[in-house]
Amino acid sequence: MSRIGKKPIKIPAGIDVSVDGALIAFKKGSVQKTLDTKGNVGVTVQDGEIVFTCKGTDRQSSAFWGTYRSLGQNIITGLTEGFKKQLEINGVGYRAAVNGNVLELQLGYSHPINYEFPADIQITVEKNVVSIVGDDKQVVGQIAAEIRSFREPEPYKGKGVKYSDETIIRKAGKTSKK
Repeated sequence: MSRIGKKPIKIPAGIDVSVDGALIAFKKGSVQKTLDTKGNVGVTVQDGEIVFTCKGTDRQSSAFWGTYRSLGQNIITGLTEGFKKQLEINGVGYRAAVNGNVLELQLGYSHPINYEFPADIQITVEKNVVSIVGDDKQVVGQIAAEIRSFREPEPYKGKGVKYSDETIIRKAGKTSKK
């Protein structure tokens, strides 16, 4: 039985939620997000809260129940607060700059890496920290993972692109016999 699915989601002021069968529409100003439950979960809006109900008694129905409740909560959090990931670039000559909707990275290769990102995502660069802000948790995480994959941090010198809250376990280099 899902413990997450039992919790109702409070609808904050300024967000309109409408349910049309298996489709839930979240709207704040001109931004609209939809969540399609594909008929696996029952959804009702009552007393300023979204309530998800499990349609079946099997494990898969319970898993969908908790999953769709979490996805709905993520949409509401994204529309009210937004999501943010920060990456640190460490290494001599490693740098980043933003031109329009292109992130230009110099990560020790013979060529610069030009990463084009969607218009609804904001990327800023301050010194060696790249901040990615957006209202979709999955997209923000995916962009951060793709940027990190261009030059993952290595364990000997710590050079590369890492998450700001990530710790790199350092290895000792070779030592000479004396």
